[in-house]
Amino acid sequence: MSAGWNTIESDAGVFTYLLENLGVKDVQFVELFSLDAESLHQRGPVYGVIFLFKYPVGEKARETPIDGAFDYDAAESRFFAAQTIQNACGTQALLSVLLNKDDSIDIGPKLREFKDFTGAFPADLRGEALSNSELIRDVHNSFARASPFADEAQRLATEEDDVYHFVAYTEMGGKLYELDGLQPAPISHGSCSFEEFPNKVIPVLQRRIERYPAQEIRFNLVAMVRDLRIRAREIGDQDWLYQEEQRRNAWQWENALRRHNFVGFIGETLKGVVRSKLAGGEAKYAEWVDEATKTTSTRLTERRRAKGGASEEEADEERVTEQ
Repeated sequence: MSAGWNTIESDAGVFTYLLENLGVKDVQFVELFSLDAESLHQRGPVYGVIFLFKYPVGEKARETPIDGAFDYDAAESRFFAAQTIQNACGTQALLSVLLNKDDSIDIGPKLREFKDFTGAFPADLRGEALSNSELIRDVHNSFARASPFADEAQRLATEEDDVYHFVAYTEMGGKLYELDGLQPAPISHGSCSFEEFPNKVIPVLQRRIERYPAQEIRFNLVAMVRDLRIRAREIGDQDWLYQEEQRRNAWQWENALRRHNFVGFIGETLKGVVRSKLAGGEAKYAEWVDEATKTTSTRLTERRRAKGGASEEEADEERVTEQ
């Protein structure tokens, strides 16, 4: 946790219900598995995309971005907030798209009030206002995974740490913008209409990914789109509507599981199993432990063989040693 903000996952179900709980209407997220403009078009209308990537901790601040150009006027005329706290970048990226699309999305009274209140603020004060919003923080934290262990979120990251960051891409005022709270202003990537957004954003994302080594695959991309159930109803596709409803049910179940800490339950289950074995006497308990040890050893050996590791003779020796 960082000053009250917990880490959340880059997950379409998390983001969809996070915005719904903030009062947003008729919006959902879809996960994208390929950088394909046509498949993105098919999810339309597309309001923006959220990109998760490994952040280069040791990278120094630049006067000009590697790709695109800073637009300081847009930092004042559009909703752009500086990131002033750790762990909030996911929700901040969502709001960066959402609060710049309030002409076509019903953002609800609470977020409308927040945008109106911060409208005249500079980017740094908008970031402070976002970080100190109890409503946004509480909804954000309600989707964090429960953990019984102390984390190190308040420890400053080093170059050896794997640190991940969210940024948003959206069309505003006829331009394609990258909205990153760690940058001094929105980054313009040239002219772009709302309809052209899927075609224009894909090359920008490809160039960004190309900055990383070829073996780096830890990226995640989700798109903010209109609720797909609306379109299914409009065209009368009952099968599609059923699939989307089932997807929503699965998301709700997964989000409910995130709120629970199962370590205590697992501990009590193990104690119950051991207690039942001890009830049969020490000999029965020893027999159970020996059987479990052999089963585990056999599974490890089979796994090594499947990976082309140890030979059969070596595996037999390992089984004896492990027992």
